[in-house]
Amino acid sequence: MKKILSILAVFLLALTLVSCTGKSYEIAMITDTGDIDDGSFNQGTWEGIVKFAKENGKTHKYFKPAGEAISDYEAAIDLAVKRGAKIVITPGFYFEVPIYHAQDKYPDVKFVILDGSPHDGEYNGKLGDNTLSVFFQEEQAGFLAGYASVLEGFTKLGYMGGIAVPAVQRFGIGWIAGAYHAAKEKNLTEFNFSADYYKYTGSFAPSDQTKSEAATWYSNGIEIIHVAAGGAGTSVMAAAKDASSGATKKWVVGVDSDQAKDSDTVISSAVKGVGEAAEKALKAFYEGKFPGKTTWNLGVNDQAVGLPQGDSFRFKTFTVAQYDAIFDKLVKKTVTVPTTADELATFVDNLGYTGKITAALKAKING
Repeated sequence: MKKILSILAVFLLALTLVSCTGKSYEIAMITDTGDIDDGSFNQGTWEGIVKFAKENGKTHKYFKPAGEAISDYEAAIDLAVKRGAKIVITPGFYFEVPIYHAQDKYPDVKFVILDGSPHDGEYNGKLGDNTLSVFFQEEQAGFLAGYASVLEGFTKLGYMGGIAVPAVQRFGIGWIAGAYHAAKEKNLTEFNFSADYYKYTGSFAPSDQTKSEAATWYSNGIEIIHVAAGGAGTSVMAAAKDASSGATKKWVVGVDSDQAKDSDTVISSAVKGVGEAAEKALKAFYEGKFPGKTTWNLGVNDQAVGLPQGDSFRFKTFTVAQYDAIFDKLVKKTVTVPTTADELATFVDNLGYTGKITAALKAKING
């Protein structure tokens, strides 16, 4: 009887473990502070994963951390691995420390970190043999958006970033550089981007405060805002919609993924191919060619950044032909987009707008 009870206990324990573990998934994504439907970084990454998984018959699941602490991200990674993940994709710099530890803890699992590189919290970096780090040249996407906006006819531009991390800073730097480059072509000698209309919201989440600040900018005459702040972009879109009336419309340039579907105020989006990067990494993994201990830095030459075409290209004056021409200049490096505030100042000075990148604007850019 004792032996039968013992066997029964083992069976029940095994059944409990299976129930707790649930179905296994080969491909896992961990979301950052936003949601899977944020219309930006998380959603774009997930859509790329789903596309690859469905086309190739692979199981896939995303995991949302319980909070925003490093321990929360690490716990989500632990759960993904326990649920059978062979490759874990993490979008954003929030994962730099968690992946630093996870790549050693799970040497048989592959990790892909977008917009980040693993470090120990003191910025002592280590990229494991099982980890791929992917960066994008956001300044090029921002440049194309700023250039298009000024050629479209806008002269009063604003920029709202989320948190002053390098990727968000580069979007803003490119936005301003592109605007001045177009202003030079149009001979707009008085063009000026004011430091008053450059800021970081401090969050990637939507808020009434962000909406209120954007509304104030629009009421002060700002015509278009490039918002690189994840889900907070919806707050700016709401402000633009409220501020639009009759023939006077206020506009938004979205970020990361094509956000035209989110609002008719989105004239374009400064896109980077997070979904395409996820697909590319997954393809390499399943072909047995995972590029561990490697960093990708993707830009126009990889067709990884740019402005969406088709119905999402809502410009009326700026043409696709003009877009193709400036894109080609970036590819051929006829125009090199700055990546720092100091480089931006030099770039703008060389266009003939000497001193326009003020100390106040530099300070805003640097956060």
